Order: sequence, then structure tokens, then C-alpha cells
Amino acid sequence: MGQAKKHSSRELPEAITPLLEPLAALQRVLERYENHGLIIGGIAASLLGKPRLTADLDAVILLSIDELPGLIDTCSKEGLTPRISEAETFARKHRVLLLQHDSSKINVDISLGILPFEMEMVDRGQRITVGGIQVRLPTPEDLIIMKAIAHRPKDLSDISSVAAVHPNLDRERIRFWVEQFGDVLDYPGLWKEVEKLL
Repeated sequence: MGQAKKHSSRELPEAITPLLEPLAALQRVLERYENHGLIIGGIAASLLGKPRLTADLDAVILLSIDELPGLIDTCSKEGLTPRISEAETFARKHRVLLLQHDSSKINVDISLGILPFEMEMVDRGQRITVGGIQVRLPTPEDLIIMKAIAHRPKDLSDISSVAAVHPNLDRERIRFWVEQFGDVLDYPGLWKEVEKLL
């Protein structure tokens, strides 16, 4: 795990420039954990689809709850410190560590992955270079699946954007996982909604 399947370069979108320093710090955290994680969220959508403004950064890392103290310490060494007073307690309950990049004040959320899909997604991750920084991102298919689960208007827009840039998507993979999550979320029409955006 942790070895990217592909490596490519992207031009640095203007919308991402303010996020470059905290993005580099977040990627260094992932590297300290042998890249058992990925950059996700709006920044990934901007790099894999059409650039858009995003005010924060998100990542997923495959770690257990018991490893939270070490993760918090590692993040602090990279200038990513808790932005709420009971960050560890919150993360133990919600599996999301809420941080802020000290110098830029950009919020950074790190989710602790545990689901089979998240494990697959991390294993399938790809490496791209942007603004001189190598970052690990999900494949376009896996980002679309995550966006389908989140299902906010901006997520649906991101799905369209990523699909427009990547016309040869593995639709069967997307369909399989979106239908699985649709069942779990009691939303049987989720795949049909996503399919229209592809």
C-alpha cells in the first residue's frame, strides 16, 4: 500500500495558490505515515476536475483511534494544530481530527478511514505534482464515489466537473460502490442521480 499507481503533473490553478503551503504540510503528514492516506475534498476536485474555490483542506488516513495522540503530535510538527479544545475527544467520537494550519489559518480536516472502500481508495491512489509538490489523490472514480456519498450541491457539481475532464471513467466501479452506499444510506435512487452527471 502507499505506492501511487500513476504520476502526472498539473498546472497550478490560481484558486489553489493560497492552499499550497498547508497542502504541502498535509502531504508531509501523509508521508510520515507511509502514504496510507490521500488528499480528498474540494482540493482534489479542483485538481482532478475544474478548479474551484475551496476554503479548507481534507484528507483521509488509515489509522486506528488509538493512534490519534501520535497523529496529533505529527501534525503539530508540521504546523497543523487542533482548532478546538477537545480535538482528540471529538476525533474519537466522530473519526475526524479538526486542525488549522498555523501560518495560513486554513482549516484542515483529517478523517480516520476504516471502511473497505476507503482502504481500496487509498491503495488505488495516484500521485500528481502541482506547484512543485507531489500529492496523493484518489482516482477520479473514487473521488466521484466520495462526492456521491456527501451529496451536497457542490459535490454533485464536482462530479460533473471530474466526469467532464475524465471521459473514460470506470463506470462499473462507480456504480458498484454508489449502489452499496445508496443501500446503507437508504437512498436507492442515488446511482440513477449520479449516473446522469457522468
